[in-house]
Amino acid sequence: MNHPEKRTIITVAALALLAAGCSKKVAVAPPPAPAAKAAAPAAATSRPASTPASAAATPRPTAPAPAPASRYPSAATRARIDQLLAKIEDAYFDYDKSSLRPDALNALQSDSTELRDILKDYPDYKLTIEGHCDERGSDEYNLALGDRRAQAAKDYLIQVGIPSSQLNLISYGKMKPVCSDHDEACWQRNRRIHILAMAR
Repeated sequence: MNHPEKRTIITVAALALLAAGCSKKVAVAPPPAPAAKAAAPAAATSRPASTPASAAATPRPTAPAPAPASRYPSAATRARIDQLLAKIEDAYFDYDKSSLRPDALNALQSDSTELRDILKDYPDYKLTIEGHCDERGSDEYNLALGDRRAQAAKDYLIQVGIPSSQLNLISYGKMKPVCSDHDEACWQRNRRIHILAMAR
């Protein structure tokens, strides 16, 4: 074997070895799977962090607040109040007096306890007590007398248990008579208090 042939064989052998070495290096290269495994834990660690954040962002359902109780009576209850007031007759007074007579007390006692029991549930609902006088005397005097008569009725109703804050007073003096004859029978009918429920 001459030298050129020897060199050629050595060169081919060296190339073959080199090729074999290169192919081994390529085969030994790490597969892409380990890289995916390395990424997977990172993704797994990101999931728990996002779960509490989303749970915290979700508002908890709250129970609806109870509807506030009405401070005014229903139409049916107002009708019952009107019936009671109609049964409580006008309380009448002696001439130039503002103290309640026995018959006036009896008139105010009629159904006033039921009225009290209804009104205590509706603190914003009010009654108006009107004071009236007969035609004799000046306007100013009768306005003051009518006010004293209304106050006497209010004091009685407060004793029954109706709160003072639910009782308004107004005096009409001799401005609203129920009759216009000029005799004692008519004057007696005009010396009175009258109770009205608030308009609504």
